[in-house]
Amino acid sequence: MTDPTTQSLWRPLSQLQRAMDAEIGRIYTDECVEGLKPTFVLELLRLYSRGPMTITELAESVQRTHSAMSQKVAAMRAAGLVRTVAGTDARSKKVTLTAKSLGIVGLLAAEWRATEAALAALEAEIPYPLSRVVGDIEEALRRRSFYDRIKEQLAADPTWATA
Repeated sequence: MTDPTTQSLWRPLSQLQRAMDAEIGRIYTDECVEGLKPTFVLELLRLYSRGPMTITELAESVQRTHSAMSQKVAAMRAAGLVRTVAGTDARSKKVTLTAKSLGIVGLLAAEWRATEAALAALEAEIPYPLSRVVGDIEEALRRRSFYDRIKEQLAADPTWATA
């Protein structure tokens, strides 16, 4: 059997996104912001805009799973960007910004706006913008789910049937 992972239609997209995130990370390094990852910015800005939230509330607000958000909050806490405080009952905790993150939130908002403007300019340079691609894919998946598409391919694969 040959290695099926040597071929991937979407790996270049994830590699591109990682490379672009690394470029954003360089911006933070240039500004001497320690411990900040580009992947934290959405949540930090959301907490600044909406105030303290439980992990569940924060996860729902950015459309992530509770488990993924719990891990991210732990990483942001380790970086000194958030802390958890007692919630309205003994079982809940609220995620809140620290003085460190409050001190850089203006920088984060400026970077977010600059990144969105740079993306808009980049999309204007190409014949078929990624935001349009995403919308077109979402529409196609409303017509027929990705699950159904994979199941159809597996049904046609004799090695799947014998597994």
